[in-house]
Amino acid sequence: MLAGLAWIDRLLGETLKPVVFVGMAALVAVITLQIVSRVFFTSVSWTEEVARFLLIWITFLGATLAYQQGRHIAVTIMRDSLPPAFKRIVTGAAILVTIAFLVALARVGWQYTNLQSFQKSPSLRLPMNYVYVIMPISAALIAFMSSIDLIRLLCGGGMRETPSEVELELEAQAHGEDRRA
Repeated sequence: MLAGLAWIDRLLGETLKPVVFVGMAALVAVITLQIVSRVFFTSVSWTEEVARFLLIWITFLGATLAYQQGRHIAVTIMRDSLPPAFKRIVTGAAILVTIAFLVALARVGWQYTNLQSFQKSPSLRLPMNYVYVIMPISAALIAFMSSIDLIRLLCGGGMRETPSEVELELEAQAHGEDRRA
C-alpha cells in the first residue's frame, strides 16, 4: 500500500512540474507581449488579465508542487529535539491540523468558486469560476498528500523531508548542471 501511495505522490509531482513550467513560460510570454505592445504599438487589452490569472494558478500549483517536494518552510527545532515517540505524536498532530485546515480551505474555496460562477472577466469574458477553482483543487491535492504523510507516519515511516544539499547536488548532476557555480 505504501509503495502505491508513494507512486501516486511522485506522479503528482511529475505532473505538476511541467504544468508549473508551462504556466511560468506563458506568464513571461504574456508580460513580454504586454510590454512590447505598450512600447511599440497599442497595448493589447487582455494581457494584464491573463497575466493575473496565470499568476493565481501558478501560485497555487507551485505551492502544491513545493509541498510535494518538501520545500515549504518549517521550523522544526522543537519537534526535532523531542524523543522519537513524542516526535511522532507531535508530527501526527501537525499533519492532522494541516489536513483539517486544507479541507476547510477546499470547502470554502469550492463555495467561493460556485458563488462567482455567474461573474465573467472584463476583457476575456471568461467565467471567473475557472480562475478560482484552483484554490479548492490545490487544497485538496495538498490534503491528499498530507494524508499520505499521515499513513506513512502511522505505518512507521518518516515525515516528508526537505531535500538535502546532497540530494540537490545529485539531482543537478543527473540533469547535467553544475550547482557549484
